[in-house]
Amino acid sequence: MFLKVEHLGIAVKSLESAEALYERLLGTTVYKREAVESEHVTTSFLQTGETKIELLESTDPNGAIGKFIEKKGEGIHHIAFEVADIHAEMDRLRSEGFILLNETPKKGADNKLVCFIHPKSANGVLVELCQEIRPQ
Repeated sequence: MFLKVEHLGIAVKSLESAEALYERLLGTTVYKREAVESEHVTTSFLQTGETKIELLESTDPNGAIGKFIEKKGEGIHHIAFEVADIHAEMDRLRSEGFILLNETPKKGADNKLVCFIHPKSANGVLVELCQEIRPQ
């Protein structure tokens, strides 16, 4: 079950300048910066109310964010939804005919398990599912 929009991901060329811009725009400060080496990105998170923004800077021009910016420029990269059970949602979405970019969830930024839905099966939108990693 989808619980809420977890965050909006925005691809940026410079994390430093984007952080300054979004801090001014939203009237808040970055609360977390994190490298996600498996995705070749460094991320920053800002929050205003219930809304989180994830800024994504590529650490490799051949990584997904680097290629996205080269092709489309800076801008909204994905929308992420929090789910109660990522494994169950992945099974449900596969059965509904959606193409998933991950066979199993992987560790993402901000202490989340994540999986992406291919934009071709979601009207051109890259959708991320995320679930908080809970201590066992």
